[in-house]
Amino acid sequence: MTLTHINLARGFRGGERQTELLVRALAERGIAQRIVLREGQPLVSRLADVPGLERRPIRKPFIRHARALRGGLLHAHDGKGAHLAHAAHVLSGCEYLITRRVDNRPSGSWLTRRMYRRARAVVVLSHAIGRVMQDHLPGLATVRIPSAAGELHVDAAEAAALRAGFGGACVVGHVGALDDSQKGQHDLITAARSLAAREPGWRFVLVGGGRDEAALRDAAAGCEAIRFAGQVDNVGDYLAAFDLFAFPSVHEGLGSTLLDAMRASLPIVASAVDGIPELVAHERTGLLVPPRDPSALAAALSRLRADPSLAARLAAAGREQVLAYTPRAMADRYVALYRELGLDLDGTNEARSGAPAGPGDRQ
Repeated sequence: MTLTHINLARGFRGGERQTELLVRALAERGIAQRIVLREGQPLVSRLADVPGLERRPIRKPFIRHARALRGGLLHAHDGKGAHLAHAAHVLSGCEYLITRRVDNRPSGSWLTRRMYRRARAVVVLSHAIGRVMQDHLPGLATVRIPSAAGELHVDAAEAAALRAGFGGACVVGHVGALDDSQKGQHDLITAARSLAAREPGWRFVLVGGGRDEAALRDAAAGCEAIRFAGQVDNVGDYLAAFDLFAFPSVHEGLGSTLLDAMRASLPIVASAVDGIPELVAHERTGLLVPPRDPSALAAALSRLRADPSLAARLAAAGREQVLAYTPRAMADRYVALYRELGLDLDGTNEARSGAPAGPGDRQ
């Protein structure tokens, strides 16, 4: 049986990064894979150097490619990929699993319901996503396999240059797609304006691009403490140049960017919403505030700046916690699940990594 990943998303966001981390971790174990991708998207070129990986870029209409996916096990990593996997199942009888990365309710259409019901497994990143799925589809069994923290390259000289450009200020960083309805960046801008007006020496840096960039730039106009870095390839350098990390999401399945911030030993202030508290424990690995509450966000950031010992303690605890969220650990759990679903990996050059892992937490 062949393992075929499907990711038909546009752009390169958290789900695409997690797909890449999994594919690379499986390739390191000698597992042959193929991946079906939307033509012209970043993931196509990013995976070009993965040994043993067959890339299959496709274009719309995606449904016409369903019959070609016969045989093996399909692993869908996004919504459109899940619908293609379901179509392949209907037309050719192939088995599939779905990784559900978002915490919003799926469509209530009969087709979407049947798609999830017929999947051999539905993987969720957090208990929060699992609860949403079980509320939407009572009795649906899910398996929790969290995201992984990748190793972001840091150029020490570039990070130092970025740091110098901030002029010795306390730098609050944020990394994410500029989508206020999910990420809550307007609240960060409101908090930034408040802090900059009453306390000197703040800088707020938003890394990323997206549909709300123009509106957010307008909201920040006139506040010299706020900077937009845009979409960058050197996220690791920016994280190394930050003092604090703000993540004021309105809803979030898990928040894999938080793992990167923890790995960079950054004290975190994040929203107490959905899957985030499964990563950030209040007063232990970060500070949690209510979503859509700029005043609480500002107060928490100010508290960390005023209490370096608290900031250092939270950062150290986060750094220790993230050691369990490796691509290898994520791959171990998926391999156990693939085997449970009948994928024969014995004919590959798979290298086992110590004690066998279970397929994840059942819900």
